[in-house]
Amino acid sequence: MAQSKNTPKTSTTKQGAKTTRRQNAEKGFTASPTLAKNLQAVLVDLLELALQGKQAHWNVVGRNFRDTHRQLDEIIEDARTFSDTIAERMRALHAVPDGRSATIAATTTLPEFPAGEVSTSETTDLVTERLEATVATLRDVHDAVDEEDPTSADLLHAVIERLEQFAWMVSAENRSPAGR
Repeated sequence: MAQSKNTPKTSTTKQGAKTTRRQNAEKGFTASPTLAKNLQAVLVDLLELALQGKQAHWNVVGRNFRDTHRQLDEIIEDARTFSDTIAERMRALHAVPDGRSATIAATTTLPEFPAGEVSTSETTDLVTERLEATVATLRDVHDAVDEEDPTSADLLHAVIERLEQFAWMVSAENRSPAGR
């Protein structure tokens, strides 16, 4: 069966991100498959960070529980906001974000979060590791994104800045003063 002129065509990138044909759409920049793939990788890790943050939030126990519990809420809220911003940027560039659970599980760079209760000290280390993994993804794709679309790279800058700040703040909970 032939595809009608009104049926949007899509193409799939290696990580599942798609781009659409601009049918009846505004004029403007369209993401290349590489840009769509890179933004998809960021999206997946941000979504996974929010999910794992919630897992940690529900199951953290021990000293400084309340502070850790609340700090996790901040991380979760920002990860969700950032993931929405990245997904909407993808749509603005005629790319199709894929936030399905199977896609997230299959493509995230974040290690799996342990099941059950986790001490505040271990949670601090685990969350720091996941924040740093997410930042690593952002930094891995940054230069290629910036080369093709500086506006999308500007979004990545804001995400990197905030997640690195969180990593510093969270990791400080388990640190000792330098030189002591």
